[in-house]
Amino acid sequence: MPDWSYHPLKKLLLDKISPKTSREFIHKSMSTIASIPGGRNLIGFLGHMKPAREFQKEINHTGFPSPIGLSGHIDPNLSGINAFQELGFGFVEIGPIVLNEPQKQNEPKREKDQILFSDNQEKVPLKLAIKKIINLNIRIPIFAKIDAQVNRNEWDIIIQHLTPLVDAFIGTNEQMNSYVENNVVGLERSFYVSLSTDELNKKEFKMGKLIQHTGIDGIVVNAPHRTEDSYWYEVANANKCLAKTIKQVKDLHPELTVITSGGVETPNDACTLFRAGADLAMLTDGYVKAGPGLPKRIHERLLYEEDRPIKHQNWYLSFLFGLSILIGGIIALYFAFTSIILPYDESFLGLTRADILQVNPLILSFMSHDRMALAGTMISGGILYIQLARHGIKYDMHWARIAFHSAAIVGFLGIFLFIGFGYFDWLHGLFWLILLPIYYFSFREGKKVTGTPYSSQGQNDKVWQYGLYGQLMFIILGFLIVVGGIVISTIGVSNVFVSTDLSYLCMSPQMLDSISSNLIPVIAHDRAGFGSALVSVGLLVLMLSLWGFRKGERWIWNTLAIGALPAFIAGIGTHIYIGYTTFIHLLPVYFLIILYLVGLVLSYPFLKRNKNSVSKTKCTP
Repeated sequence: MPDWSYHPLKKLLLDKISPKTSREFIHKSMSTIASIPGGRNLIGFLGHMKPAREFQKEINHTGFPSPIGLSGHIDPNLSGINAFQELGFGFVEIGPIVLNEPQKQNEPKREKDQILFSDNQEKVPLKLAIKKIINLNIRIPIFAKIDAQVNRNEWDIIIQHLTPLVDAFIGTNEQMNSYVENNVVGLERSFYVSLSTDELNKKEFKMGKLIQHTGIDGIVVNAPHRTEDSYWYEVANANKCLAKTIKQVKDLHPELTVITSGGVETPNDACTLFRAGADLAMLTDGYVKAGPGLPKRIHERLLYEEDRPIKHQNWYLSFLFGLSILIGGIIALYFAFTSIILPYDESFLGLTRADILQVNPLILSFMSHDRMALAGTMISGGILYIQLARHGIKYDMHWARIAFHSAAIVGFLGIFLFIGFGYFDWLHGLFWLILLPIYYFSFREGKKVTGTPYSSQGQNDKVWQYGLYGQLMFIILGFLIVVGGIVISTIGVSNVFVSTDLSYLCMSPQMLDSISSNLIPVIAHDRAGFGSALVSVGLLVLMLSLWGFRKGERWIWNTLAIGALPAFIAGIGTHIYIGYTTFIHLLPVYFLIILYLVGLVLSYPFLKRNKNSVSKTKCTP
C-alpha cells in the first residue's frame, strides 16, 4: 500500500477504528497480495521500493540489503512479515518472543495522533514465530527479540528452536549477564543488548565493561519514551535525544555496532541518526504515521546526500522515437481535418469521398472524429516519450527506461488490432516499419540505464501531503485511460459502435453495411487503433505518476500538464467540431479532465518547488 493510497485511507477509515484493527487490515492485505502469484511484482510495480545496491552492507557476518528495519512493536502477530521485504526494509525484528502466549496482553491505543503501547504489550509465542518463518519465503535478516521476563528454561528453549531460523537475537543487559556470558546456552547467532537512552546516560553505566563481554555483538538503543497509566509513547524530541546518545557512544567506541529503535518519523530523522553514527535503524510508530513508503523515502534522502558525478546516458534515439510519434500524430491530424480518408481507403471501400458525402455526410464526420482523437493521443504520447528521454533516460533513471519501453511495446502490439476486422491500413503499417528500427536501437541504448532516483524531500509537511493527493489523481487518471483504451479497443474489434454513435449517424449497422460491406471494418480499424494508442499513453501517465513524483521534479509536472493537453483538446474539440456533443458520451472525458486539473493544482507546490533547497550533509550509513 503506497503512501498515495495509504494516507487517504488512513484519514477516511484507519484513524476511525482501533489501532490493532487497522494494523491487521493493512498487514494482512499486504501479505495476501505478496502471497499470490505475481503479487510481489505488483507491489514492486506500484511502489518501486527495492533499495539500491549502494545500501548493501555486511555487519557481523550478516548481509543487509538496507540499513532500515522494522521494529517488532509494529507487527506482533507477524501478519505483515511476508510483505515487509517488498517495501524496502533491510531486516525485521520479531518479538518480544515468549514460550507461551500470556493471558494478559493489551493492544496499543490511539490518543489524537499518538500511538500508545502498553507495558503489557502483545507478545509473539514461539510456535507462531516458528510457523511464520518456516512457511514464508523471507529473504531479509530476522532479529528475534526475547521478552525480558522469560526465565532460564524458557530462554534455552527459545534459543534452541530459533537459532536455525533467525540471524540475530536481541535481549536485555540482565539476560546477557545471566545467560550469554555464563554460557548457559552457547549462541551461534549475533547477540545485541537492548538499552534505553536513559540507561546509557546514567553515570554509573559502564559501556566499556559491557562491550568487553565476549557474547555481545552490538547494542540496540531505544528512543526515549514517557509512560502514563501503563502506556508509553515516544517523547517529542526523541530523535534529537537518540542522536545525541548515539554520537556519545560512537565517539568513545567507534567499533561498536549500534542499532536504533524508534525516533524516526521522517527521512530527515533517519539522516540525523546515521549522521550521528548509527549502523542500522528500526522504525516504530513513525512508520505508521508516515506510511509504508517511508523506507523508500529514506533511501532516496540518503542517496541525495551522496556526492556522485552526474551520469549522462545516450538518449537521442529514444528522443527520436518520441519525436517520430509526435510528427506522425501531426500528420494524422492534418489528414483528419482535410481529406479524412486516403486513396487506399477509397479503394478498399469501393467508394470515393464524394460518394460517402452524397449518402450521409455524417459518416465522414464520424470517421474524422475517431482519427482526430487518435492523432491527439499520438501527439500526447510523443510528448511523454520525449520528456522521458530528455529528463529520465538521459539522467540514468531506471524507472524512466521501464516506463518508456513498457508503453512502447504495448503500442507496437496494437498493430494487431488494426487488422482485427480484416482491414490493414498501409499508412499505419509503413509508420510502424519506420518506427521499429528506431525503437530497436533506442531499446539497445537504454540497457545501460540503471540509476536509482534520489530526493531532497525530508519532511512530512503539508506540501508533501498535498502532493500525495495530486499523485493519486494522476494515478487514477492513468489507470482510467488504460481501462478506457481497453474498452474502446474491445468495442472496435467487436460491436464497433455504441448506441450514441448510431444516434449521431442516424443509421443502423445494417444500413452502413448496405452502403459498403467494407465500411464498418474501416471504422472498426480506426476505433481499435485509437484504443490501443490510449492504452499506451495511459500506461505512460500511470508509470510517470507512480514512479516519478519527487520533490522539485518540475519536469514531471510540466510533462503531465503539457502532455495531456493534445489528447484532451482533440477528445473534446473533435466532438464539438462535428457536432457530436451527447453529454453521456463525453462524460468520461469530462471526469478525466477534472482529475487532471485537480492533480495539477494539488501537486504544483510539491513538484515545482526547488528540489535542491536542502543543503547536503553526509549522512549515508
